[in-house]
Amino acid sequence: MPASRIKSPALLVAESGADRAGHGLKRTMGLFHLVCFGVGAIVGTGIFVGLSDSVAQAGPAVVVSFVLAAITCVLTAFAFAELGGAIPVSGSSYSFAYAGLGETTAFLVGWCLLLEYGVSVSAVAVGWSQYVNELLDSLLGVRIPAALSAGPGEGGAVNLPAVLVIAMAAVLLVRGVRESARATAAMAVLKLAVLVAFCAIGFTAFRAGHLTPFSPAGLGGIGAGTTAAFFSYIGFDAITTAGEEARNPRRDVPVAILVCIGLITLLYCAVALAAIGAIGGDEVGGRPAALSYVVNEVTGSAIGGGVVAFGAVVAIASVVLAVMYGQTRILLSMSRDGLVPPVFEKVSPRTATPVAGTLIVAVVFALPAAFAPLDAVVDLCTIGTLATMAAVNVAVLALRRREPGLARTFRVPLSPVTPLLGVACCLYLMYETGPDTWLQFAVFLAAGLGVYLLYGRRASRLAAVTATDAAEPVRQAV
Repeated sequence: MPASRIKSPALLVAESGADRAGHGLKRTMGLFHLVCFGVGAIVGTGIFVGLSDSVAQAGPAVVVSFVLAAITCVLTAFAFAELGGAIPVSGSSYSFAYAGLGETTAFLVGWCLLLEYGVSVSAVAVGWSQYVNELLDSLLGVRIPAALSAGPGEGGAVNLPAVLVIAMAAVLLVRGVRESARATAAMAVLKLAVLVAFCAIGFTAFRAGHLTPFSPAGLGGIGAGTTAAFFSYIGFDAITTAGEEARNPRRDVPVAILVCIGLITLLYCAVALAAIGAIGGDEVGGRPAALSYVVNEVTGSAIGGGVVAFGAVVAIASVVLAVMYGQTRILLSMSRDGLVPPVFEKVSPRTATPVAGTLIVAVVFALPAAFAPLDAVVDLCTIGTLATMAAVNVAVLALRRREPGLARTFRVPLSPVTPLLGVACCLYLMYETGPDTWLQFAVFLAAGLGVYLLYGRRASRLAAVTATDAAEPVRQAV
């Protein structure tokens, strides 16, 4: 990739200036809001819905799977912390790749982020629909008919609750970042309280015998469980998409990332132990709405399960809100660079939010949530996320070499060993997704490369500026 297609960190920061008319974002988020935003983006279907899938793979050793997945995230979180503090813009992995690895890689990273955020929001919305039914059943003894609460591939016609939660998130996001941040903070605190309460209830019925055999499927089961558990951590990188709306991004973004990963790892391990210790891995594995079931079994009442279902409804809604926020900010950054249509960079002067981009994202995400079976593409979402994380680790090394004087408020410890370990862990988990997923991913990347060559490369504003600069000496000579 020629040097002209690498954008310097200084240029990225300069172009993101909040005083740009029609493009500026307001700095309203403090450290507490960033941590809550991270919790809001991460804690959702992965633990409320996906725990049963991880337990089905690894058994009680799912705790090891959660720790291994967390190690992968922590190694990469160091990279996000360094780059998020050094390049406090809204593009997250996309912008970091642009500065470190060049435009083609940056576009493909942004393409993978569309997959990560798009699939995860749609999948999360479908999970929200399941818990809404659990909540209605617990409180009122009624359920939404399957025809209106599941897509055609799951025995229904359209999943209206999934569409509803995406629409509600879009309304909040359009109203403004301050309102969205307050809602996310409130929902994050509530769902943490529900999960802590679940642990307290589960541990009252804990039986050590439920943890044996600890690893019924051996190392292979732990590895498969780690890949499944990784989906529970997807979203921590969304913190860096708030770089332009954080009051002190160079300090707060790195701290928020590391605090979130540590807090959530402890929480996930405690929830898994409480659930399995209370009723056994065989009962948890593969069971929908497993946490509500555990509480019902332990308390002998549907009331506790209803409380957990309410917490899940709130938790999953906050994930939809946070991830949609991140997606709109990444598209805003890509649009500024000319790599996607200009509609995504338009910011309302009244609300300081990308209104048109948010509405487009909501419609695009709502369609698969309403009609498409998403289980088949969850692994594709995982492999795409891991690929972007590997790219961020490589970008840290590239920028250390190319920009040694770049102001860094946080530095990856033990570099280059830590970023290389991060890449290795990402590649291992990508390998565990299997050959079918690799084939899907290759097709997806080929499609993205085609879009870049046909549209993005020609429309690139950086290329246009470079061409103008190169022509200037010729004009002067003439």
